[in-house]
Amino acid sequence: MATPILNTPVRLTHLSHGGGCGCKIAPAVLEKILADTPFSKGLASGFPDLLVGIESSDDAAVWKLNETQAIVATTDFFMPIVDDPYEFGRIAATNAISDVYAMGGRPLFALALVGMPIDKLPHETIRAILAGGEAAARAAGMPIAGGHSIDSQEPIYGLVAIGVVDPRRIKKNNAGHAGDVLILGKGLGVGIYSAALKKDQLPESGYRAMIDSTTRLNTPGTALGEMDGVHALTDVTGFGLLGHSLELARGSGLTVRLRFADVPTLPGAADLARAGFVTGASGRNWSSYGGGVELFEGCADWQQALLTDPQTSGGLLVACAADSAQAVLALFHGQGFAQAAVIGTLEEGPARVRVED
Repeated sequence: MATPILNTPVRLTHLSHGGGCGCKIAPAVLEKILADTPFSKGLASGFPDLLVGIESSDDAAVWKLNETQAIVATTDFFMPIVDDPYEFGRIAATNAISDVYAMGGRPLFALALVGMPIDKLPHETIRAILAGGEAAARAAGMPIAGGHSIDSQEPIYGLVAIGVVDPRRIKKNNAGHAGDVLILGKGLGVGIYSAALKKDQLPESGYRAMIDSTTRLNTPGTALGEMDGVHALTDVTGFGLLGHSLELARGSGLTVRLRFADVPTLPGAADLARAGFVTGASGRNWSSYGGGVELFEGCADWQQALLTDPQTSGGLLVACAADSAQAVLALFHGQGFAQAAVIGTLEEGPARVRVED
């Protein structure tokens, strides 16, 4: 296997200690950092128009404007997951915009967050990163209307993304119902791909699959927001499928039951995981929340690695009524999400994740 040769004078991934959503602070560490801060003490209690804050670790904040309109506000940024500057920009912007879709919203505009090692990167490389971000925003029908930049030790790029949603149609990550079907919109394996890329062991086909997945906007989210049968919605990013499923379970007060055999994976990702291409974030994820997960007997290390793999610009995770599942799948497939699949259910029981083989 060989990593694609890229026409860039500097390998962006060599300038950063991590990449993509694998840069996220581990859930358990973040919980300790936020303990005994205003964020943990109901800061939003005096603001009745703040419909969604941090109480359920949801994907974005939502502020009610009137009876039919609410603002969706989110931000996301990270260090390079690929060496191509244009694709890095596209991936980072697509990932940031995803949180608007994950609330059932429609994107409006964005602000760029830019931190670059000016002494290490040519100006044209930085321009290419910004151009990639603009291309992703344009595909989402939104302008990048401004932003802020700093001279930093490592390259960092992302967006503040602003959207709009009907406050009666917000899709939170804590509103699942017992009996709901769980549908995942994209295959897992982005972190595994990135680990192979850093070691020059990602084949051309894997690289192209990685770019296709991470730059595919989660546009079904807007239509999912209009569906009564869709009860809860989130996107799978840095905490992996298990981490975001556990947030859904805890928020809804239910058990998430997943079937490993039904979970879609990106082409070749399972083989790479078997070969040991796993990110450090995968292990940190498991250390943070493994106590809330029951794996099937005989679950191999590579299978656990896939389930905890940090996804950059990952797929939407939908909890919907069983009689709405086919309509949800048809929506995904109709918008080009060929790997979208039913992966499990929500059921009465303790707020945990149980994985079957």
